[in-house]
Amino acid sequence: MLATSAHMHFTMVCQTDSGQVRDHNEDVVLVNDRIGLALLADGMGGYNAGEIAAQMAVDIVAEGTAQAFDAQKGNNILGKIDPATGLSRAGLLLRDQILRANEAIFESALNDPECEGMGTTVVGALLTDRRLVVAHVGDSRCYRLRKGALVALTRDHSLLQEQIDCGEWKEEASRIFPHKNLVTRALGAERYVQVDLAEHFIEPDDLYLLCSDGLTDMLDDSQLTQLLLEKTEGFAQTVALLVRVANELGGRDNISAVLIGIAADPDAKPAVIRKRKAA
Repeated sequence: MLATSAHMHFTMVCQTDSGQVRDHNEDVVLVNDRIGLALLADGMGGYNAGEIAAQMAVDIVAEGTAQAFDAQKGNNILGKIDPATGLSRAGLLLRDQILRANEAIFESALNDPECEGMGTTVVGALLTDRRLVVAHVGDSRCYRLRKGALVALTRDHSLLQEQIDCGEWKEEASRIFPHKNLVTRALGAERYVQVDLAEHFIEPDDLYLLCSDGLTDMLDDSQLTQLLLEKTEGFAQTVALLVRVANELGGRDNISAVLIGIAADPDAKPAVIRKRKAA
């Protein structure tokens, strides 16, 4: 069964915080341990439109994925490989739900003057059997910590990343790039968006981090690694630590993080903890 396989046990924890500068929170996070789904969206746009776009993205993807999960009735259809693409049906499902969300956000921005120009990033992770499906649009990221080594599983859709890729800017100087938060791909910007999709085999004791740029703008990869390796009482405390340190370092944007821990103990129980701090 998706996310409840005898081979896999996991814990999901999420937290979002308005930060030290912003007067409201346009990040939205969601975890659903029943189907093994984690979502994070970082909205953009005037008025409250960014928050609207982020909420739409999370709601549409979560609802569509849950409906497909329930429709399979325990047949593990989503864990099977699609012969035409070589991807799991879970991956294709997550991608298609993100495309649905993009179209809905685009139409809302087109038809509602107060939502004009709104958009959002999104990064989603879906556990299926021994794999983690990761889909994203924009600069919200997914990392994997395995045996002490932190690896980014996503690549930012941003002007900064394009400049780094073409050799115009050095990655080590990225923190002073003048337009580092300018994304080149977002939900709602166009009627169609390309969704990056990848699948990764999981191992016991893996730790996966989904986060908005409000976290990664404050903490570099070495700092993230150090904090994720901190000995805390549990994943909830680790997420709280990430958010607290990002705030202590300035908290210039909304800060959101989701942790997915893969348990080595075969008797471990799936668990979910949610925490949202009021803006």
